[in-house]
Amino acid sequence: MLVAAGKLVFGIITKSASMTADGVHSFADGTNNIIGLLGLFISERPIDKTHPYGHQKYETLTALGIGGLLLIMAINLIKDAIMRFGHPVVPEVNVFSFVVMFVCLLINIYVMVYEKSEGEKIGSQILVVDAYHTRSDIFVSLSVIATLVAVILGVPVIDTAVSLGIAIFIGFTALEMFWETSKVLSDAAMIDPGVIRDVILDFKEVESCHKIRTRGRQDYICVDLHVWVNPSMHISKSHELSHKLEKKLMEKFPGVKEVIVHIEPTPKPE
Repeated sequence: MLVAAGKLVFGIITKSASMTADGVHSFADGTNNIIGLLGLFISERPIDKTHPYGHQKYETLTALGIGGLLLIMAINLIKDAIMRFGHPVVPEVNVFSFVVMFVCLLINIYVMVYEKSEGEKIGSQILVVDAYHTRSDIFVSLSVIATLVAVILGVPVIDTAVSLGIAIFIGFTALEMFWETSKVLSDAAMIDPGVIRDVILDFKEVESCHKIRTRGRQDYICVDLHVWVNPSMHISKSHELSHKLEKKLMEKFPGVKEVIVHIEPTPKPE
């Protein structure tokens, strides 16, 4: 967030559209990390009477709000860029502009290397993926530095063009957030039922599997399904089987946190 603040402040002071847009982009990444931390904090809250399924969707609602904010920012940046094409504004590029961008660039490189290293060390896919996302910030910052050089060389229109490109990228990021959050809020399927069926049918006690449903988020998936077993199976054995199925699904799919197995006697053929 300090990196984002530095780019935004100096971008506004020097009238550099590309640096300002890059600051908004960094702000977007920072808020995504804050959402992740907030989600971890809220998800740790225990189930209560008013939230019998937990508090995970609060993170999704927060992400939806951030997506809306990013979309508004992107639209304003695009409008500003279009106006600049008609009424050019020459940025006041100075040594401090380069200092800010290079310092922010070095910080992002350090964050990327450290985050990737720690992610691989503790086996965290989230950290590794976020490290690669941080790498995109590095390329954007490099393009802004190149833009500052172009302004010094007398081609200020490059600044406006780059800011427009970054704004469009931010807009697509906002739309992607809307798409991902809508899937969670609308209880879209998270795992292909056929894949789950193949895992369940590996158990010799199971004769068939149907009514497979999944919902939730990638890191917190709920599964419920019905399995047919021999009608003569004792209730204690069927109870034991349901626990085996639950354990197997959690091992096979790391994101699965809850499994409900409904045991049914195999219907007699007509």
